[in-house]
Amino acid sequence: MSNDAFPRRVAVTGSRGLIGSELVPHLLGRGHEVVRFIRGAVEPSGDGTTAVNWNPETSVDPKSLEGIDAVIHLAGENIAAGRWTAERKRLILESRAGPTRRLAEAVAALDRKPVFLSASAIGVYGDRGDEQLDESSSPGAGFLADVCKQWEAATEPASAADVRVVNTRFGIVLTPKGGALAAQLPAFRFGAGAVLGGGRQWVSWITLPDLVRAIHHALTAADLSGPVNLVAPHPVTNREFGRILAKVLRRPFLMTLPAPVLRLMFGEVADAAMLASARVRPRRLIDSGFAFDHPHLEDGLRALLG
Repeated sequence: MSNDAFPRRVAVTGSRGLIGSELVPHLLGRGHEVVRFIRGAVEPSGDGTTAVNWNPETSVDPKSLEGIDAVIHLAGENIAAGRWTAERKRLILESRAGPTRRLAEAVAALDRKPVFLSASAIGVYGDRGDEQLDESSSPGAGFLADVCKQWEAATEPASAADVRVVNTRFGIVLTPKGGALAAQLPAFRFGAGAVLGGGRQWVSWITLPDLVRAIHHALTAADLSGPVNLVAPHPVTNREFGRILAKVLRRPFLMTLPAPVLRLMFGEVADAAMLASARVRPRRLIDSGFAFDHPHLEDGLRALLG
């Protein structure tokens, strides 16, 4: 059985990424010990964490997880870093499915099994227009949906060994430190923010502080397992997102980037990540008792942008 008591020692992969770098101090501040699973040389961090070297492209030695109460697996190739060539797509998929399965197999091999939280994304639902989606909704079609399906399926060795597995399906994570919001801020601050395509596509977002709190909630909520949508309860259309961001920044919002222009600029990424519509509700997160600090976009943006 999984260890569903307070998970004292928590292993984190991807701890130096956008989400991991915020999650680690959050965990430390709530009394957890953090073991970073990192690639390359292991050096003293000076932040109270310890580090273990791992290579996600090879098998994971179960001994490296002995004494660990929970594993939070965040590592994976950046989806938005460049156009999707055939090689890029291969890297995106293999950086998720392979390491996740190797970790799941290592977790399953332990006598004292840790909780296993593995990142996923609401991309699993595909492009669904105005359809309201929650964890009971079927997966969608397309490259991102296929990646997410294989990513989540890779946790099955742990589930089959009676480990509590949570597939945390991240929405669009908002922070000025990186990701989608940081990429848009320069244009919006210059007064050149734009509607993307028709602007009717739904954006299911979450602030980074709420995401970190939601991950911790999933870590400690012993009855929570399976897919959990980590999104705010009030998604907005792309047009509404731009209008609110411009309002918070006190800038005009007058421009449009037509879909053909986006496809010319970004290739397949445009349809999958900028023009796709996913109207997602965090049903299981709310039902398990989680309360958002930023349930509405305007309040969230004002908190993030000061």
